[in-house]
Amino acid sequence: MKQEHNDWAVEAHGLVKTFGDNRAVDGVNLKVKTGSIYGVLGPNGAGKTTTIRMLATLLRPDAGSAKIFGHDVVKESQIVRQLIGVTGQYASVDESLSATENLIIFSRLLGLGGKEARRKSEELLEEFGLTEAAKRPLKNFSGGMRRRLDLAASLIAQPPLIFLDEPTTGLDPRTRAQMWETIRRLVKTGSTVLLTTQYLDEADQLADRIAVIDRGHVVAEGTVDELKASVGNSSLHLRVQDPQDIEIARRKIEQVLSVQSSVSSEAGRITAPMANVDLVTDLLIELRSAGIQLAEMSVQKPTLDEVFLTITGEGASQASNESNKQEVARV
Repeated sequence: MKQEHNDWAVEAHGLVKTFGDNRAVDGVNLKVKTGSIYGVLGPNGAGKTTTIRMLATLLRPDAGSAKIFGHDVVKESQIVRQLIGVTGQYASVDESLSATENLIIFSRLLGLGGKEARRKSEELLEEFGLTEAAKRPLKNFSGGMRRRLDLAASLIAQPPLIFLDEPTTGLDPRTRAQMWETIRRLVKTGSTVLLTTQYLDEADQLADRIAVIDRGHVVAEGTVDELKASVGNSSLHLRVQDPQDIEIARRKIEQVLSVQSSVSSEAGRITAPMANVDLVTDLLIELRSAGIQLAEMSVQKPTLDEVFLTITGEGASQASNESNKQEVARV
């Protein structure tokens, strides 16, 4: 079903979900622009997957409201399910069947005829690099192949909105990069993607905007650059060719940037905070006038890992994976 024109693919206000004494989601607000990739980050147990399951009509909110392309997830759940695809953390497939057989079954369940189901399956297997393994039993598939097949299955109906719940968990770097390209192509061809991930570099590479969820709340939201700017300034990193020039270079940096610099343990390297990147030109002129030659220089923004650590108090290694044991559901 094609969605009606709407600027917002997802609009959630005050979503709440409680399991016994655990308030897993506590007033989450989200707005996802149509045609974008929206990342959701958070530490283990933050409530990310529970939020996704409510948006995908798989859990009923205890409070609050949510709309998908203007359709209420509770009152119009049948319409919403025709507009979305959901890929969970583990492949939702039958291991006793081949990749082709799995995709044909999913296609038939979605209403495709026999010929169309086979054609669609062949297209998806080629898209995800699984053609050579199409007839192999899934029990012989690697983890990366299973993840690609799961994503392929979720795209049979070419849904306008795709929920990807940690889609690259456990994949090797090369396969992850291939998945990133596929996700980018999905958006270029008209889909909107809401992505949860435990990899901060993945959110940095893919997401147009990011929400950081912690203890059931959205504690930060914005573009990657906005989130990085919220936790600190950029930093200057340089190395002089002659280590004897390091003290002069350090004084010049402090003078031009009006900051306190620090010398790292490696000889000839200096780092300093930089609030105004435009001052780099002035600094280079001063260093040249002093006869100081540089071996290298760069200006670096705070990493998304530093953002995550500052906002949630947890590092990337502890980032989201709270629902690995939950049963994956598909709509």
